[in-house]
Amino acid sequence: MNRRVYAGNLHFAVDEGALRALFSQSGGVERVELIKDRWTGISRGFGFVDLMTEEDAAVVVAELNGIEAWGRTLRVAPAKPRPKAA
Repeated sequence: MNRRVYAGNLHFAVDEGALRALFSQSGGVERVELIKDRWTGISRGFGFVDLMTEEDAAVVVAELNGIEAWGRTLRVAPAKPRPKAA
């Protein structure tokens, strides 16, 4: 498992600070990236969190996947590697 995890089904009002606060309860957070619409700047409902260690990432996935936060059931999983640009 790598240190980057996917956080999906987020409420559109969730900001990076709130996401960092939630994930920090389960592991050391290095970086939070909330994906936003290019034109409107509104959250697309998912993001990525880089944890300090692979062990932190495993704990975060185990503890946070499927919990209810901000009125929605979160999906937390190891992030898939980005495809190489052609």
